[in-house]
Amino acid sequence: MALSFEEKTRIDLAATFRIIAHLGMHEAVANHFSAAISPDGKDFLINPKWKHFSRIRASDLLLLNADDASNAERDNVDATAWAIHGQIHQRLPEVRVVLHLHPVYTTSIACLAHPHIPPIDQNTARYFNRVAIDTLYGGMADSVEEGARLADLLAGKRRLLMGNHGVMVTGQTIGETFDDIWTLERACQILVTAWSTGQLLKVLSDDVAEKTAQDWEKISDFSRRHFEEMKQLMIESDPSVMD
Repeated sequence: MALSFEEKTRIDLAATFRIIAHLGMHEAVANHFSAAISPDGKDFLINPKWKHFSRIRASDLLLLNADDASNAERDNVDATAWAIHGQIHQRLPEVRVVLHLHPVYTTSIACLAHPHIPPIDQNTARYFNRVAIDTLYGGMADSVEEGARLADLLAGKRRLLMGNHGVMVTGQTIGETFDDIWTLERACQILVTAWSTGQLLKVLSDDVAEKTAQDWEKISDFSRRHFEEMKQLMIESDPSVMD
């Protein structure tokens, strides 16, 4: 029997948690991923409070509605998850997937006095003029007002470099969004490593950087295939991800 859209989304999202844990990009039992399953984006799946990414199964994911304020009182819903993801899914129906992480290299860039990702190679060029920057960190993002502010910053952009905090990447499909946040972390790793040499960076021209970014946007099938390969590795390693 063919899987429903929700069932397939559950498996794909659960696999994403496993992949991120496998790659060491998670942070303890924090951080959250969500995926919309209704046309208006307000019904969405998200991970339960304080469950390690490496143990998440499809059936563990919570189904919430962004208009239901009572979700904030649930013991298995993290306050920051509800504040951020709830507001994005409520306010931005075009956003289908939201991945929020604190990966080492991207967060390092976010902690600079002037966070930016200069285009020095193919990976960094993917983000040329395509990342919103938040420099107003004020503590844990656990209020509806803070979630709304972050949602507003995503207008016209798919990625948000969260100053002194981490990163958020949004997208249309789980596969594309996973590859995006993976490539962003790789780009920041390359950048931090290049800066660590103490040598001047050879920054690409604006024309070349823009052309490279546009070329990335033409190969969403590459991103989806990257995810499918990684998902299959997770399933082969531990089929419980699909339970």
